[in-house]
Amino acid sequence: MEDRIKVNGCTCSRRDFLRKGLHGIGVSAALPWFLNQTSLAFAADTDANPDRILVVLELSGGNDGLNTVVPFEDDDYYRQRPTLGIPKEDVIPISDHFGFHPSLKGFEELYKDGNMAVVHGCGYDNPSLSHFTSMGFWHTGVPNGGEQYGWLGRYVDVGCPQDRKNLLVNIADRQSLAVKSRLHTPLVFNDPRTFKRDGEDDQRPAMLELSKPRDTGNEARNFLRNVAANAEESAAFVRDAIRAYRTPVDYGVTAGLAGDLRKVAALIKAGMPTRVFYVSFQGNAFDTHVHQADLHTRLLMYTADAVRGFMRDLQRIGRADDVAVMMFTEFGRRVEENASGGTDHGTATPMFIVGSGVQGGFYGEHPSLTDLDDGNLKMTTDFRRVYATMIEDWMHYADTSALLKGDYSPLDIFT
Repeated sequence: MEDRIKVNGCTCSRRDFLRKGLHGIGVSAALPWFLNQTSLAFAADTDANPDRILVVLELSGGNDGLNTVVPFEDDDYYRQRPTLGIPKEDVIPISDHFGFHPSLKGFEELYKDGNMAVVHGCGYDNPSLSHFTSMGFWHTGVPNGGEQYGWLGRYVDVGCPQDRKNLLVNIADRQSLAVKSRLHTPLVFNDPRTFKRDGEDDQRPAMLELSKPRDTGNEARNFLRNVAANAEESAAFVRDAIRAYRTPVDYGVTAGLAGDLRKVAALIKAGMPTRVFYVSFQGNAFDTHVHQADLHTRLLMYTADAVRGFMRDLQRIGRADDVAVMMFTEFGRRVEENASGGTDHGTATPMFIVGSGVQGGFYGEHPSLTDLDDGNLKMTTDFRRVYATMIEDWMHYADTSALLKGDYSPLDIFT
């Protein structure tokens, strides 16, 4: 018979309490680690490279790929964007045909050092132009499939030890679907100074009761007290690690993405055994329907400076060889500029991979600017090939076909 627990007048099974009472508190407190310690956790210990870390950066809102990686030798680009196109003389050339937006000096440095791969034309069949729907497809890695868990959550479920603490960290106000896992609970926080277990009003008395450090004589209750203690311990670890971190490296601006990547560096330096860090811009920052030029310039500069600073910082602390960064957005923009000085929701868009183990360069075929689908670029690289690359070639988990629910061959990006 399953153990039953009475806390603050509520009697329920341990399993129900874990699922209904504790699960989901991670939006503000993220109760780390507890699901992978329950009887629900049964994933095999298949972690082949325990020191390797994947950092995923979400450029929320639909980044304009054509003004990020500019096809400056294609006359059709300037014909479709007579005012919004980046002048050829301003482009940072990185090949005979393509160059970076002039604000991407940080990317230029990474690319010329051979540490950045640019994957052309990423997308999926029958694309959605809805932010919510398309982002859900990218988060799960299963477009139009109704998958309830994230691709990173599924990876950790099958590719990492079940008894490892704190495998997923999501720096945000709210947990991303990408890190939703069946067996593990991500650590979710934004401001480490206020990072604590809160829960809903009706859950707080139970949390307080559970966190009292005493032996109850009941195995189930002791188990839950250990869970609560782990939650308190993780919050304290994060606060102390980030508060104590000092670096001379310039990340650009101090807030936003730069601040979040600096938090990641602090946790890596402190020895947190996380395999996946997930960070993103707040809101739909890259949704540039109007007056795109100045806004996009700032967004790209913030991104490039932050990523360059992060990679320099990792080198400084001796962990650059252990970390790879993957950047994505939920869709690109239409080829033709609109009447409001911006671009509307589109489809295919480049992805970026950064790391000291990357073979820098271009991968995949750039979409045609004339052979369009109702004004939108046609996908040339299924984005799940990039996911397969990160899982199989970087994290060294081989069964990507089961994890991604289809056969997607990795790109030969890592040395």
